[in-house]
Amino acid sequence: MKVLLTGSAGFIGSAVKRRLEERGDEVVAVDVMLDLAHGATTPPVGTHRLDVRDADAWADLLSGVDAVCHQAAVVGAGVRVADLPVYASHNDLGTAVLLATMHEAGVRRLVLASSMVAYGEGAYECPEHGPQAPGPRSTEDLDAGRFDHACPVCGQPLRWTLVDEAAPVDPRSSYAASKVAQEHYASAWARHADAHAIALRYHNVYGPGMPRDTPYAGVAAIFRSSLERGAAPRVFEDGAQMRDFVHVDDVARANLAALDAVVAEPAPFAAYNVCSGRPISIAEVADRLAGPDGPCPVVTGQYRLGDVRHVVASPEKAARELGFTALVHPGEGIADFATAPLRD
Repeated sequence: MKVLLTGSAGFIGSAVKRRLEERGDEVVAVDVMLDLAHGATTPPVGTHRLDVRDADAWADLLSGVDAVCHQAAVVGAGVRVADLPVYASHNDLGTAVLLATMHEAGVRRLVLASSMVAYGEGAYECPEHGPQAPGPRSTEDLDAGRFDHACPVCGQPLRWTLVDEAAPVDPRSSYAASKVAQEHYASAWARHADAHAIALRYHNVYGPGMPRDTPYAGVAAIFRSSLERGAAPRVFEDGAQMRDFVHVDDVARANLAALDAVVAEPAPFAAYNVCSGRPISIAEVADRLAGPDGPCPVVTGQYRLGDVRHVVASPEKAARELGFTALVHPGEGIADFATAPLRD
């Protein structure tokens, strides 16, 4: 298979590239080499330094391509209103230009990197009153240390349940809005162009080569950076927030499974969770990274407006339809990540 891979020099893109080449696929590697993501601006050997928003610069690279794997994006929380144009330009416009250029070149298969942030809050239920869909938490509750959502009927704390792909999207940041927009563009393109697209909703990705001290650094890398400075990881809220941490090698495997599936021309558009299926709390992540000899994590009780309480994914659809199941257990993978190299 010949695959055009955007964002090929990034944390996830480089893992996907390595997996594709290991199995003998031909990779056309493209990356704009943003300072925010890479630090260095010199692309790896064999990588085309190009901006997907400039179709005139790279359209010829689609010749003979069987599928596009679109990893390129500006990521991060995007909590400021001023961030909106950056996300809209790179993520929304970039994806729209990519899809239009693919159509002109006759390339009809796409795998898109999406995100768990599309869901907003996760899924919740009350033991007595069943499924609930809570809104954003109030400042009053957060200031008082009431971090869990309450049932609107009885007022008791809600418990988290698994989020599946049928859950409604509810973006709560600039980045989240841009990922939802990318999915919508891909879905519309697939139907208009008689094409096929798969969106992979990554959950908390970690692993060797993760960038440190940039907007692209996830919570696991932020904890790692603290530990390397000899400082205790600082955990927001009470540390009981539940997430799904998935190793970057598993994310790369999911992309290969999706590329194989999309080449078989399934439904025009489908989205899948990419997750380990093994929930873990933020406090436990910090504990495992610190290990027995590191400084004990500090649970601060502080909070960030816009953070969600729990997002825990269902892996069932990806297992059933893509044949993808994560191999790395987060309990083991996060402990290994404690000494894995990071990208400066």
